[in-house]
Amino acid sequence: MDFDPHTISYNQLLDIFWNSHDPTDRNWSRQYQNVIFYENEQQKRQAMASLAARQKMIKGEIRSQVLPLCKFYLAEDYHQKYSLQQYHDLMRELTRIYPEEKKFIESTAVTRINSYLGGYGSPEQLDRELDGLGLSPDGVRILHKLVSGRHSKSWF
Repeated sequence: MDFDPHTISYNQLLDIFWNSHDPTDRNWSRQYQNVIFYENEQQKRQAMASLAARQKMIKGEIRSQVLPLCKFYLAEDYHQKYSLQQYHDLMRELTRIYPEEKKFIESTAVTRINSYLGGYGSPEQLDRELDGLGLSPDGVRILHKLVSGRHSKSWF
């Protein structure tokens, strides 16, 4: 995910982070840990303040960490667009639109579709942005049916 402060504030991103997982859960391994990364002292202060506020709201020890952003490693192929990989018709259509792996991974449309399939976003939100996703009429029908058929987590 690329962070664009003109699109979403760091504090909004922190709210999404805290609302998208149970911060008291143990991590399976380092590669699956829940971490807030910061680039500068202002972000560090905001992250630490959000952690302190969340700790006051919940019982138990928060296991999520706040760490400086160092080197970024792209996830392995089998982790890329994981929710989307479960839906072969949509995956086929999107890989035709984005045949280069790098463009597929970096596509905002593919990322949005993956998020909807992961349960983030409502059918109403999807309706507002369907035209910008580049799907065929069949792809639109499939995605809309899948999103309408599940309880959504509000991320955006």
